[in-house]
Amino acid sequence: MTSRSLDVVAIGDAIVDVIATTTDEFIQQHGLRKGSMRLLSAAEADELYDAMGPAREVSGGSAANSMAGVAALGLRAAFVGQVANDQLGQIFTHDMRSLGVRFDTAPLAAGLATGRCLILVTPDAQRTMNTCPGASYELTVAALDDAMIASAAVTFLEGYLWGPERPRQAMLKAAQIAHEAGNTVAFTLSESLCIGDRREGVLGMIDNGVVDILFGNEDELLHLTGRSDLSAAIEQLRPRVRTLVATRGAAGAMALSEGKLAEIAAAPVEQVVDTTGAGDLFAAGFLSAWCRGRPIEACLQTGARAAADVISRFGARPDADLKERIVL
Repeated sequence: MTSRSLDVVAIGDAIVDVIATTTDEFIQQHGLRKGSMRLLSAAEADELYDAMGPAREVSGGSAANSMAGVAALGLRAAFVGQVANDQLGQIFTHDMRSLGVRFDTAPLAAGLATGRCLILVTPDAQRTMNTCPGASYELTVAALDDAMIASAAVTFLEGYLWGPERPRQAMLKAAQIAHEAGNTVAFTLSESLCIGDRREGVLGMIDNGVVDILFGNEDELLHLTGRSDLSAAIEQLRPRVRTLVATRGAAGAMALSEGKLAEIAAAPVEQVVDTTGAGDLFAAGFLSAWCRGRPIEACLQTGARAAADVISRFGARPDADLKERIVL
């Protein structure tokens, strides 16, 4: 077995979040569905950005946020994602490295700009995400460092990148490298929108043994299985994946691992400020505890505490004190 110098390496969108508070009226005026995620062209992103109020730029991307959380919890994390050689690409690279996440992917010399996500946060703390993937969809197998992937206990794959052919092939190759090294592969469904016509492909990947740990919220799992009840969805997936993790927001979370079901309540939150990154930090907490060999219930509890922590502040990234508040 390859020596493990990393705990988790993730492959996902390299995105810079542009976050602004807004009103319900703004959401309605622009024909947006509150709390949803949609993909934008560059022109559409420019139009929405021009209409937004004052915003701040913070490096984001689902799996990248998770790796920020893993690093903030004191583990060794790396990220693979494609940026361009532009200002947003430089911001993303600086932010990841400053958090202690290894990020070595070379930027594109020309072509598409670094991806961005225009996030609108309404007074009820719901976030409406409008993503222009840009360069992130240009990730290829050539960007992989085989030795780095083989050195990680867990390779974490982001569902947002499952659709485009080139990054999908990169993720499948990374999973192969990880399994050949005797390591674990985790996959997050990311968003119901990302399943759609990709459903059969995702199920085929699962049935082919690519995924050891599958993350999904209730809505995503229902979309994936075509069921109307979470219990039925879990039963359908039970024989197909070793560990299934289902998050249910305020209703808590559950996991079915090696045939045993564990269920926890949501961690308490004094005030919900911004739900951006809740699922990302749940995955970070779960995987961090998993890498430390904790029981499945403890993994769920750590994920819930990390999610509760991030939604109590603005933005999708944890602060440097996370490991002082959450002891693995």
